[in-house]
Amino acid sequence: MTFVDKDAAEERQGHAGHDQIAGRSLWADARHRFFQNKAAVVSMVVLLLILLFALFGGYLNEHNGQFIDFTIGGNLREVGKPSIENGHYFGLDQDKRDLYSRTVQGTRISLLVGVLGALVAVVVGTLYGAIAGYVGGKTDSIMMRAVDILMSIPFMFVLIILLVIFGRSIGMLFVGIGLISWLDMSRIARGQTLSIKNKEFVEAAIATGVAPMTIILRHIVPNLLGLVIVYATLLVPGMILAESFISFLGLGVQEPNTSLGALINFGAQNMAYGTLWMLYFPLAFFVLILTAFYFVGDGLRDALDPKDR
Repeated sequence: MTFVDKDAAEERQGHAGHDQIAGRSLWADARHRFFQNKAAVVSMVVLLLILLFALFGGYLNEHNGQFIDFTIGGNLREVGKPSIENGHYFGLDQDKRDLYSRTVQGTRISLLVGVLGALVAVVVGTLYGAIAGYVGGKTDSIMMRAVDILMSIPFMFVLIILLVIFGRSIGMLFVGIGLISWLDMSRIARGQTLSIKNKEFVEAAIATGVAPMTIILRHIVPNLLGLVIVYATLLVPGMILAESFISFLGLGVQEPNTSLGALINFGAQNMAYGTLWMLYFPLAFFVLILTAFYFVGDGLRDALDPKDR
């Protein structure tokens, strides 16, 4: 008969579990902790559903792609109500167009502006801040003083001027919002680069004669990836808010295209006529997108923070 020491077995099992957890990579540990955050996971599912709605939602009704006026007579308050039987799931807008199709298009454009604007801001800001932090000296001082000067200029004022001078188009919104929003990212990237550039792997690359730009792209920027991902998810809602505000003023997306900000503007203008559905449906998608992005960004921040491990 073989006797087993239960205490020794439990101790070995505990050490094995500890070794398994300790051996998990940073990204695997971050993924594990992210999926333990219920609010972040639910928000990620909501964002996925909204993305599917923006891409394929138009195929769920017969008015997909029709943004011309519908020949519907009568009072909009009566004939424009949401109706599943008529295929107008969200009702009609002020010009008696299908609001469901308009909301699909508005969600798609708002997401495009937010994601592409954040992508431009992250790429430009990360490279700018990494170069300034790695080079240092007078170059760093000049580059960061330029950032300080640009940050003192009102963001919306510059964006409105760009749209007035170069034309009100979706492309100009992408470029204008993205190129103005990189300033905060550059300061964050510079601060992290200052703490990374004295690490052993960077000094080893310098000793072997690797070019400075190669060191920045292959060694500095990849180590900023976790921070960049978190900041990008928190930057997208800001981009969507900026686009919605510009469209609310009438300087953003122009007809026949639309965005959530423009739809909310039209809905607010027609509230007095009892057509509340024109405001509620676009506003619901707008609030869901912003809230979901903030929860996902908060979850990523907690998951990638080494102090919380």
